[in-house]
Amino acid sequence: MFKRFIYLEWKAFTRSASFATNLALKILMGFVAIYFILVFLALGVGAFYFLRKMNLDPIVTVNKFMIYYILMDLIIRFMLQKIPVMNIRPLLIFPIKKSTIVHFSLGKTILSFFNLLHGFFLLPFSIVLIVEGYDVVSVLLWFTAMFSLVYINNFLNVILSNKDNLFAISVGFFAVLGGLHYYGFFNITDYTAPFFDAIFNSYWAFAIPVFVLIALYYFTFQYFKNDLYLDAGLNSKLDIAKTEELTWLNQFGTIGTFLKNDIKLIKRNKRSKTTVGLSVMFLFYGFLFFTNGIEAYNNPVMHIFAGIFVSGGFLITFGQFVPSWDSAYYQLMMTQNIPYKGYLSSKWWLMVIATIVTTIIASFYLYFGLQVYLTIIVGAIYNIGVNSHLVLLGGAYTKTPIDLSSGKGAFGDKKAFNIKTMLISIPQLVLPVLLYWVGSTLVNANVGLVLVASVGVLGFALKDRAFTLIEKIYKSEKYATIAAYKQKG
Repeated sequence: MFKRFIYLEWKAFTRSASFATNLALKILMGFVAIYFILVFLALGVGAFYFLRKMNLDPIVTVNKFMIYYILMDLIIRFMLQKIPVMNIRPLLIFPIKKSTIVHFSLGKTILSFFNLLHGFFLLPFSIVLIVEGYDVVSVLLWFTAMFSLVYINNFLNVILSNKDNLFAISVGFFAVLGGLHYYGFFNITDYTAPFFDAIFNSYWAFAIPVFVLIALYYFTFQYFKNDLYLDAGLNSKLDIAKTEELTWLNQFGTIGTFLKNDIKLIKRNKRSKTTVGLSVMFLFYGFLFFTNGIEAYNNPVMHIFAGIFVSGGFLITFGQFVPSWDSAYYQLMMTQNIPYKGYLSSKWWLMVIATIVTTIIASFYLYFGLQVYLTIIVGAIYNIGVNSHLVLLGGAYTKTPIDLSSGKGAFGDKKAFNIKTMLISIPQLVLPVLLYWVGSTLVNANVGLVLVASVGVLGFALKDRAFTLIEKIYKSEKYATIAAYKQKG
């Protein structure tokens, strides 16, 4: 039966409307995977000798900070790991055991790259420990326990995949722990390191994460098996509709009508609320750059990079999925007498208003100096004049239907990335940094800011021409987009 499931998965992949895009992306992601494999291999082999060179006990030091390794892995999973699912509804009419369907779905998560990648760190590190004379049994039991913790994260991510705002809560918790540790108020490693040391130094403690993993798999299996009914876990949730007129937007004509739809969409749906929450998090992104806490970020060129993100959080997270936000009714919308320019203008104004509001709220960065806030303002000007057009242009090539009832995937989906959108993203981030570097190198930092702001103003002045070009591209991609939005698997 598993062989048939694999066959169906392959057919779904090859028959997809975006097969060429997915194939190109798979190849690109293959190179990215090789890069991270090499990085983890280098860490696995070199960590032991690097720590020993610093006169530290390698296994004790790794055990001390293993809690942060595990927590960071869990957060990255919440943010990026896509839960492999099957198109289950059609399978329920066949004489297939529910347990078989659930086991296969969970088995797909076991083979996730997010799990296998840790082996390229843990396995070489364990081999080096054995080569350097550590007890073989202790090393093998420690390796087993660490991999069990990795898979515990995997199934936690599966179970909690539909929990709202979990990523933001996790990041906040991790940031608080790190901050308390950094400033010496509370060191969580004082409480977790003895547990990891016990796993290595005893022959019984390794069984704790192993038994937890077994219990968690059983719980996950029962959780999904019990909900494997069309009128239970697979049934769409129904909410009570609330009417909002927003009549004050009527004065803006067609654009006002679209703005009303967008505001209602943001307020009523889980995915859009998650996206807004992530855009708020971008508002605090500048603390990594402007507090001088990270030496690599403590330079003006990186500051303009931060200014783009601080002021453009909503523009980046929301704008990249235009028109995917309307994928549920895009076919119906295309049958109406709706001008594309009015539709795109409403999205543009929504992003511009959000950018202006975000920039005003970001005025607390004045605490770090006027130059820092000027950098954020310049980033906002560039976002309004250039990046607002570029994200709309990239949206024409994004063939990603969005499930508005799901909060997962707020950072994107595999079909949101292709060669064209990647090329479009270059002037979004690289161009302002390059302009600032040229101006600051040849003259001074203020000239660099003027150059970036000037390009933003120029882009705003050419708004009508840009929209004419974008509208033409959207029309040419119209039927390909409709075909892609019909794909539900």
